[in-house]
Amino acid sequence: MPVICTGSIAYDYLMTFPGYFRDQILPDRLETISLSFLVDTLTRQRGGTAPNIAYTMALLGKPAFIVGTVGEDFCDYRLWLEAHGLDTRYIREIKGKFTASFFANTDQANNQICSFYTGAMAHAGEISLHELQSEHPDLIVISPNDPAAMDQYVRECAELNYRYVYDPGQQVARVSGEELARGVLGAYSLFCNEYEFELLQKHTGLTRTQIMDKVHLVVVTLGKNGAESFVDGVCTKTPVVPPEQLIDPTGVGDAFRGGFLRGWQLNLDWETCGQIGALAATYCLEQAGTLNHEYTLTDFVTRYRRHFDDQGRLDILLKVEKESQPGR
Repeated sequence: MPVICTGSIAYDYLMTFPGYFRDQILPDRLETISLSFLVDTLTRQRGGTAPNIAYTMALLGKPAFIVGTVGEDFCDYRLWLEAHGLDTRYIREIKGKFTASFFANTDQANNQICSFYTGAMAHAGEISLHELQSEHPDLIVISPNDPAAMDQYVRECAELNYRYVYDPGQQVARVSGEELARGVLGAYSLFCNEYEFELLQKHTGLTRTQIMDKVHLVVVTLGKNGAESFVDGVCTKTPVVPPEQLIDPTGVGDAFRGGFLRGWQLNLDWETCGQIGALAATYCLEQAGTLNHEYTLTDFVTRYRRHFDDQGRLDILLKVEKESQPGR
């Protein structure tokens, strides 16, 4: 089941604030808010929604294709992706542009205030899904990207009869209600966090029930409370996997998506898919940056079985690892 991940490809600038944002906000002065936070640390990491999701799928045995546009500063990032087994043939460089950049400031409660510079991502629509027909994709992931490109991919999926995951993420704040509704109503699956899900309903005018009736699989992540998956009106709850250390929440949602989709790719049940996603998210949470965590499939399955009973279903991952070893 080939999966194609469209979405942002970016550098992440991650900062930590040694306090709480809530202590600096005056609710009765929001119309004149003006804040500057002195941060303790700043690191630049490789990131972006499409590589984040594809990387987790690669760790779990089968990377997705990454589709997106980058700037002239992308060379080292491309080499890193290829060294980790990720296919970069559909990542297009835009001359005279910088790669998109994500700026995240995280406080002591793991709340974040973020900004995003579009850069080369503004050209994402120059890549058409029609160019990828030779890959015979079974699933397209439409994750946060240039808003026009996201709507273009929704329309192209309809033209090409491709199933797609609609994952508007932070672009709920930028995409029009009409485009959001088109993305939701044509989707096979919808992924979002609980706040984005509420905004989605507000901006589209669609009710929770209408969305559940139209979309086959709806997955809502709930932060420390795990996630909920809805299929045909049936809710499956997924708890979080406790982290051994809590370092940085950036990219955790993407890791969850990558894990969930890898389970889906292996035709596992929805409960197991959610649990794979939960553990993949925890591995990301335990490291700074979205692409700095690593594990073998044996490590992953062993840790999974400390928290969940898969009744042997994850043996398929161990088989994938065995078949990928040299000499097999």
